[in-house]
Order: sequence, then structure tokens, then C-alpha cells
Amino acid sequence: MQDRLTAVESLLLDSVHSDDPLLSQASKHLVEAGGKRFRPMLVLLASHFGEPAAAGVVPAAVVVELTHLATLYHDDVMDEATVRRGEPSANSRWTNTVAILTGDYLFARASDLLADLGPEAVRIQARAFARLVRGQIQETVGPAAEADPLKHYLQVVADKTASLIAVSGQFGALLAGAAPHVVDTVTSACEKIGVAFQLSDDILDIASEAEQSGKTPGTDLREGIRTLPMHHVLAGIGSGAGDARLRALLDEDLTDDALHAEALELLRAHPAMDRARADLRRWAEDARAELLTLPDIPARAAFTGLCDYVVSRTG
Repeated sequence: MQDRLTAVESLLLDSVHSDDPLLSQASKHLVEAGGKRFRPMLVLLASHFGEPAAAGVVPAAVVVELTHLATLYHDDVMDEATVRRGEPSANSRWTNTVAILTGDYLFARASDLLADLGPEAVRIQARAFARLVRGQIQETVGPAAEADPLKHYLQVVADKTASLIAVSGQFGALLAGAAPHVVDTVTSACEKIGVAFQLSDDILDIASEAEQSGKTPGTDLREGIRTLPMHHVLAGIGSGAGDARLRALLDEDLTDDALHAEALELLRAHPAMDRARADLRRWAEDARAELLTLPDIPARAAFTGLCDYVVSRTG
């Protein structure tokens, strides 16, 4: 795996190079800032259900990472972010226009690599990209008046986050020549892992201290983003004395430090946190159940280890 990740990193750097100095610099900006390379790792891991040395595996890993990175450039413009991975965001270092066009360039480079992987791979990626865009639009617009806010939220998570994680597993197994039922199982399990990772991030944003997560606690609260625990509060989970106050605060502007601190304290102690953790465990266990139907090889153990990790990281 480590050798293959090194090959991914090399091709990733080659893929973002441009003869234009500004475009090359902007394109390398997030690549060189680091990152977990979680999606490429899933591609490589899933390839072990077939022939991991197959020619298309490493390019597919680079395709999903380029796609992910491109969305980050666009996200930072929409969110007016100033920092990404500990570095100034591309939009703050250059301009919104440069950041948007750089994201477009990375999408184009991903498509160039994808063209060599065959029409099925192109179709898979195109459909995942459509889901990514749909998820972002749904998150931006919010649920319709008659819609269930929690159901809407989970659909956004599935489309915006889990879809590309699912494709990562799908590409790895498919391009390594795994059996069709294995490809389908890996794809489905990876989508559930993707949802679980986002739910765990939601919980960590509330429950962890800055020194644990490396992030400012309650960022979603401050930005007015309603995540899983908040949806459970607003749906009426729990009946404590502070419930009415917390629900009122969730409708307030929580950029005020005192109101933010009060809301965070009430939310941390609320039964909605336990409900959110139970939801997280269910998604992880559903993924595990699917994975256990796969051949018993080290890659399966690594995948089930991810299911354990996604739950344990929230405490």
C-alpha cells in the first residue's frame, strides 16, 4: 500500500503541473499542503479484491483525489474561507476567479486521466460528480417547507460526501478486475463508511476540544450549519429543562461568543448527542455487515478496521 501511495503522489504532482506558472502554482497549492489521501487509499485497498497491480488502479486513485481537491477550491470560494489545511486558501491568496478556474483545471486533469480508464469509469465518475453538485445545491438551498429536515440532511451527506468515497471503492475493485458482486458490495459499504465519517465529524465538531481535533469547537454552530445532533434537538429528542432554550439558541445568530458558548455547553450535555452516536454506530455496523460478506483477506480486515475507527474517534 505504501509503495502504491507513493506512486499516487508522484502522478498527482505530475497531473497538476501546467506550463502556465500561476496555474501550476495554484494547482499545486492544496496538493503540497498535504491531506489524508483517504480516497486514494480506499481505491488501493479495494484493488486487493482483484489484481492490485492492475494498470488503471493508480490513475483512478489520482482521479478521485483530483476531483476531491477541485471541490475544495470551489467550496472555499462559496464559504469565503481564508484557511485550508493550515495554509491560506487559494481564494484568499489569489482571487475567487483564480480559485474557481484552478478547481476547473483539476476537474479537467481528472477527466484526461479518466479517458484512459474506459467509458464505464467515465460514466461512474460523471454520475458521482452530478451527485456532488446536487448535494451542494441542496445544502445551499435547504429543505423545502414540507420536507423532513433530517432526511434532507442525510441526503446531502450521501451526495456531497459519501458519493466520491463510494466511487473510490468502486474504482479500486472494478479496475482490479474483482467479481461484479464484490464491486457492488465494496461500493455500497464505502458509501456507508462515507456517511459515517461525516456524521463522526459532526459529533466531533461539538464534542471535542481544540487540542483533540485541531479545529475550533462548535464551528458548525457558529456558521449556522445544522448537523445531525442539532436536527435531533429540533426534532424533539430529550425533554430536559434546557431544551427550549437550546432550540431557541439554534435559531439565533451564534457568532456572538457568549451565545455560542451557551449553545455549545447545552448541546454537549443534550441526549441528542447520544442519539447521534447511535446513528453513527448503525451506519458503521451496516457497512461492516456488508464487508464481512467479502473474501476474508487482509484488505477486508483493513476495511472493517475503518468501521471501528470511525466510531472510536468520537469517544
